[in-house]
Amino acid sequence: MTGPLTLEAVGLSVGGRPLFAPLSLTVAPGEVVTVMGPSGSGKSTLLSHLCGTLPPAFRAEGRVRLGERPLDGLPPERRRVGILFQDDLLFPHLSVGENLAFGLPAGLDRSTRRRRVEAALADARMEGFAERDPATLSGGQRARIACLRTLMADPEALLLDEPFSKLDAELRQRFRGFVFDHARDRTLPVLLVTHDPEDAAAAGGRIVRLNSPM
Repeated sequence: MTGPLTLEAVGLSVGGRPLFAPLSLTVAPGEVVTVMGPSGSGKSTLLSHLCGTLPPAFRAEGRVRLGERPLDGLPPERRRVGILFQDDLLFPHLSVGENLAFGLPAGLDRSTRRRRVEAALADARMEGFAERDPATLSGGQRARIACLRTLMADPEALLLDEPFSKLDAELRQRFRGFVFDHARDRTLPVLLVTHDPEDAAAAGGRIVRLNSPM
């Protein structure tokens, strides 16, 4: 069973300058917590720290756990933390099906991989798209494929770095529901970074504002 994502007095600094006051937070399985703050407050940098890709110019303090597992010091591939960005980051040289298969755990046989890809496409209402070039997809279709590829890696937590910001209003509403429903179905703790109050309202959970350091 997925456990909570726990931050204990987590702080980030660059050049000796703290980005925000130390943050302590527990995100329960199936809960979506929204992080808001002005540009430059460290929202996206916080997500980079949680998924293990913090640039070396930054220094991190505090502790992070996922369930009972400490994440500090682990490489990204061992954290079991998925992340979605503003851009879908699909691989242009791979088909839609190959993009989805890229997210699957290693060691699965070919038939199992094919079944999982077909099931994911059916889930996205995109049956028959496995051989398609990603360049032929609409923005909404690309977004759904990027989300499913992340979830197919079986993460134990999900980070959302403004993944809705480049979509038009109608598509944004549908894709938000798609992401939140899938994350809750898997009882994943979710941390959403956004500038948009509508994203926070759609998430329906707590809102945490990054405070400037004293």
